[in-house]
Amino acid sequence: MPAAQLVLVVANLVYATAPTMTRLTLEHVSPSTLAFAELLIASVLLVPLALRRDAKAMAMSAADRWRIAGMGLIGFAVAFSLSNWGIRLSSASNAALLITLEPASLIVLSPLLLGEKLTRREASGAALALLGATVIVVNGVPGVTTELAPRWRGDVLLVLAAVAYASYTLLGRRVLSRHRALPVTAWSLLCGAAGMVPLVTLEHMSGQASTWTPAAVAGMLYLAVVVVALGFMGWNYAVERLEAPRVAIFLNIQPLAGALIGVWWLGEPLTVFTIAGGLLILTGLHVGSGFDFSTRGDSERPSTIVKKSEPDPG
Repeated sequence: MPAAQLVLVVANLVYATAPTMTRLTLEHVSPSTLAFAELLIASVLLVPLALRRDAKAMAMSAADRWRIAGMGLIGFAVAFSLSNWGIRLSSASNAALLITLEPASLIVLSPLLLGEKLTRREASGAALALLGATVIVVNGVPGVTTELAPRWRGDVLLVLAAVAYASYTLLGRRVLSRHRALPVTAWSLLCGAAGMVPLVTLEHMSGQASTWTPAAVAGMLYLAVVVVALGFMGWNYAVERLEAPRVAIFLNIQPLAGALIGVWWLGEPLTVFTIAGGLLILTGLHVGSGFDFSTRGDSERPSTIVKKSEPDPG
């Protein structure tokens, strides 16, 4: 296996562990505090690296700086907070599946925010993915099931987290066309960490204290250093060397492995409806991507799946 493909497999497997590791760490640390720690540590690692690689990494217009601030606030602060709260109220398995709604959110939001045309293939793919998410949230057949699963509130937060992650990509479309992914991500991480300060303050004022046990510190460092920082670097190493269709195929590893890790490690239940919903989401991503996965050639229209510089850490 070529080095780039091996790195991509490892990166997706690392990202697949994020929901389970987050769930374990949240037993000791409050959701907003964990999100703040992840973003702060990752930015402390990546900002100096970005400046070392390019001393002019911050030489950008005021408009681009504001866009990066927005990317950090929505795509990192809001997204990480929603994701952590969602995982606490739901399950790591559901998080691994529902967070893959980001591509479907991109397809739906692109015409509204960027004026892009939606093809029939993309609309069909988005509809299938959203149907799959609904099946997971209600844990049954939409319109037939009358009693929602107790964790439905967490599932809704996870869906909103996927929309927030998609907003990061939409806000960064123009910025990333003018600047490298590393400095943009590094500075947006720092802005996201700054945006978390009010949420962390409110969380502590409400009496939600964190207990920094050795397990909590290890989990937090794993999420910040391995998943966010090293995961980003490995991901970009791979996508710079592989064509988009291959990258899209490897993305399937993340939700499937993530759900299985949650079931195996945490003993979480995996219902028939969770499996059915996950399959509908993955089918929707394949349909909406516009790729013929039986060939190596690039599609006429690039997949929304790989427009972002890195996958979601969950």
